[in-house]
Amino acid sequence: MEETQTDSCIICGQRHQKGILILAAFLCEDCELEIVGTDVHDVKYPYFVHQMGQVLYKKNA
Repeated sequence: MEETQTDSCIICGQRHQKGILILAAFLCEDCELEIVGTDVHDVKYPYFVHQMGQVLYKKNA
């Protein structure tokens, strides 16, 4: 895990110190673990896909 200055998570929007950077977007450790543990049939899954897609969209914009 990469430790950063307090950044806002792209999933939960809260500020955290521990997490990872994906194409310059910050993903907190808690959300990372939740995403990895979420089944594709879970109601949260489409939200995670959408938020991660926003990272790619911003990168290509």
